[in-house]
Amino acid sequence: MSPSDPATTRTGRPRSTAADAAILEATRALLVELGWSKLTVGDVATRAGVAKTTLYRRWAGKNELVVDAVAVLFDELEMTDRGSLAADVQGVVLQFAALLERPETRTALMAVVAESTRDDSLRRRIRSAIVERQKRLVVLGRERAQARGELRYEDDPSAAAHHADLIFDVIAGAVVHRTLVSAEPVDAAWASSFTALLMLGLAGAQDR
Repeated sequence: MSPSDPATTRTGRPRSTAADAAILEATRALLVELGWSKLTVGDVATRAGVAKTTLYRRWAGKNELVVDAVAVLFDELEMTDRGSLAADVQGVVLQFAALLERPETRTALMAVVAESTRDDSLRRRIRSAIVERQKRLVVLGRERAQARGELRYEDDPSAAAHHADLIFDVIAGAVVHRTLVSAEPVDAAWASSFTALLMLGLAGAQDR
């Protein structure tokens, strides 16, 4: 059970939003201080000022807890309407890069991705709690661009979903690689060049 599953209903005592926030904040802070291997659920409970039983009522273990601690950070991303698709994309690219520059995001994300190479259930949780949730940005950006007449409406829902997946993978992959692998800055100039290249690809896909 986690905050990333809002549709799930619970019985008994209502959950404390403040406790959830404290637990997730403690998890991110301790990841930076201790790293994945040394982090324990007990450490998190102590830092958050809650009982271990309180934490285990919310999360089954460390894997789920760390993924949710990362997921709430990515929920901060917004696709602000800046008047054009290119401006919208450039804005979210810069937001995403700034988020990845934060020590708690960088440490937590790299830890869960590394651990997921050995844990299929963790990989599925990352996909559902982070990747699938953040595809909302692509869908929103595309809908705005279609309403402006910048992109055509797609008649085939499966093709539209496939294109959304591709766009998300291109943007997320490029920014993650640049910031976390190459350790290069994602500044306004890079974001502008990347966005221009992406726009060429989208225009070509529309012509086919």
